[in-house]
Amino acid sequence: MSHTLTLDAVQTVAADCLIANGASALQAAAVAHSIREAEAEGTRGIGLGYLPWYCGHLRVGKIAGQAVPVVRQPAPGVVQVDACDGFSHPAFAAGEAALVAAARRQGIAMMGITNAYACGVLGYFTHRLAREGLVALMFANASSTMAPWGGRCPFFGTNPWSMAAPRRGDPLVIDASSSATAYVNLAQAARAGTPIPPHWALDAEGRPTTDAQAALAGSIAPAGGHKGSGLALMVEVLAAGLTGAHFSHQASSLGDDLGGPPRLGQTLIAIEPSGSGFAGRIEGLLADMTAEPGVRIPGDRRSANRRLTEAAGVTIDGDLMAQLRVLGGRL
Repeated sequence: MSHTLTLDAVQTVAADCLIANGASALQAAAVAHSIREAEAEGTRGIGLGYLPWYCGHLRVGKIAGQAVPVVRQPAPGVVQVDACDGFSHPAFAAGEAALVAAARRQGIAMMGITNAYACGVLGYFTHRLAREGLVALMFANASSTMAPWGGRCPFFGTNPWSMAAPRRGDPLVIDASSSATAYVNLAQAARAGTPIPPHWALDAEGRPTTDAQAALAGSIAPAGGHKGSGLALMVEVLAAGLTGAHFSHQASSLGDDLGGPPRLGQTLIAIEPSGSGFAGRIEGLLADMTAEPGVRIPGDRRSANRRLTEAAGVTIDGDLMAQLRVLGGRL
């Protein structure tokens, strides 16, 4: 039996479950808000469906639930945040105001987050900065699930990146990974026993496979072959190299309960557009781009989903509802 929750209820349930499994109110509030936003935009894989993973990793110590982020500003345009093995969302929230102020003061600024858990949807963070009128870039590494081009052993994470820019309406948000798919998609296909596209993954021998179980024993494939592998390396340099975080191959796995905190990194760059006509110029660019039938703007589907869920709520199945009740949500 399915159940429908308002977005307010989604956020409350998420915070309750996180706190019941060891998160402080500070840690839980920021993550619960990100789960609300993921459900609003239809990004279900990192919404309530991912909450059991968060809670499990809180219980085994992969995430320090009582962590308090530490913010430093060693240079006028640089903000450093140590997540102290906690979630990346409260670390971002702790440094966000300083990043925005620095970007407005001098035109460009950077925030590096270190010793953090995986951050989920990067568009959540860049969207917030674009709402402040800034052009935003973000890079984040993850534990090893993807072989570099020509290899067969996982070395890089899915290593996503995002760009957001202000528009006259909802910001333009581009959110993509360096891999052909997300790990959660392989795991879901393996549980369901359904085949996967042959370009998604490699088996343990480095051969393309449509078997999700074989893919889990092998590696996710880089997006676009050598181009995705190059993007993943770029993300490692920017997200972990600059912040002092673990590189993907040094981080503990996000897919099991072993090894302690992964201590990953995220880097954000915020740019103040010069002049007052930037949003209008971007609007003109997008209008020209979509003049051809069939072309759509990245992020528009998520905006449409948000309008729908704000009115109709979020529907979840009975199995997930039962899981959330066990985890401690008020449902």
